[in-house]
Amino acid sequence: MEEASTIYIPLLNPNEREVSISAIHIAEGQHVQPGQPICSIENTKSTADIEADRNGYILHLQFKEGNIASAGDILCYIADNPNWMPESFDKSITRRMTGTILPDFDDKIPQGLRITMPALETARENGINLDILPKDKLITREFLIDFFQIREGSQEKFNQGMDLISQLNIPEGERSKTIVIYGGGGLGKTIIELIQSIGGYLIIGIIDDGIEPGIRILNIPVLGSSNHLEELKKKGIYQAVNAVGGIGDVIIRSKVFETLNKADFSIPTVIHPTAIIEQSAIIESGIQVFANSYIGTEVRIGFGCLINTGSIISHDCVLGEQVNISPGTILAGGVKVGNQALIGMGVTVNLGVLIGESARIGNGATIKGDVPPKTIVRAGTRWPEG
Repeated sequence: MEEASTIYIPLLNPNEREVSISAIHIAEGQHVQPGQPICSIENTKSTADIEADRNGYILHLQFKEGNIASAGDILCYIADNPNWMPESFDKSITRRMTGTILPDFDDKIPQGLRITMPALETARENGINLDILPKDKLITREFLIDFFQIREGSQEKFNQGMDLISQLNIPEGERSKTIVIYGGGGLGKTIIELIQSIGGYLIIGIIDDGIEPGIRILNIPVLGSSNHLEELKKKGIYQAVNAVGGIGDVIIRSKVFETLNKADFSIPTVIHPTAIIEQSAIIESGIQVFANSYIGTEVRIGFGCLINTGSIISHDCVLGEQVNISPGTILAGGVKVGNQALIGMGVTVNLGVLIGESARIGNGATIKGDVPPKTIVRAGTRWPEG
């Protein structure tokens, strides 16, 4: 038997990496048996217990009740010796509940540093000294890419994208109509057809950091990654739509907006022809309103919000920036939603309720009272519970 094993935060949903630690069932240093619950976790769609996989002592528990964790984070260790201290990752350990083998890391993790497995792999690939990383925050791959300006994708992909862009031949009179879609996933496909239904735009291509240049999505070519935005501008393309949904991680969608703004792209509002928006409603730039949605009297919607199919935003509601309203959501009158909040499919929110910044409401929930910032409300529940 190994001297110690590592227990990881599992991936409950491939589209949602973050979970809330809803309950801790053991104490630091406690001896546990196989199958004994260590903690309960939840996200907007699922709940689960993380259980001990062997006899031993729970050591170096990384989270407290109410904390937010990401899939792949270390939850704790189970060791034979109550005085055991971790020194390095063991390449033979498997990540619980995902079945994937951990990379062969020789890195020693500095005391107090909290870092995700994808971030650790990125740090190793780019020769980043772990000792210089801040210990007052969870280090993610996105943080490293942003902080150290790491270019994603190979030089070959970059060159391929440059070749594709160089071949674009846009007549001078058509340049004001051209637009690029940032994101080639499910939302990207929906936005392509939304823009085509509006008319008046010429979709020149797709930008996506994870898709090979040259691949066509709904017959629209992928031109490259965010590293190609400057070259697109040289071609006279200045408009872009953010088609990254951010269901699992709203920060990713926010980063796309930052990238487009930094590159000085205009981000137009796009509204499906079947949506209804009352004349007194005020909407900022960068908004996306999908088919059969309704935005009521004197509603105010902030920059970058996504109002998805069949949702209802009733009179006098106020939405902050980059709020994600999922299909079939109903907000009664006077609801206020903070920046970067996510409201899941089929959610009903009562009159005058306040939903805090970065809160996440699971599918089918009924919200009858205020939701504090960064709170996760489980799918199908009533809030407040009880």
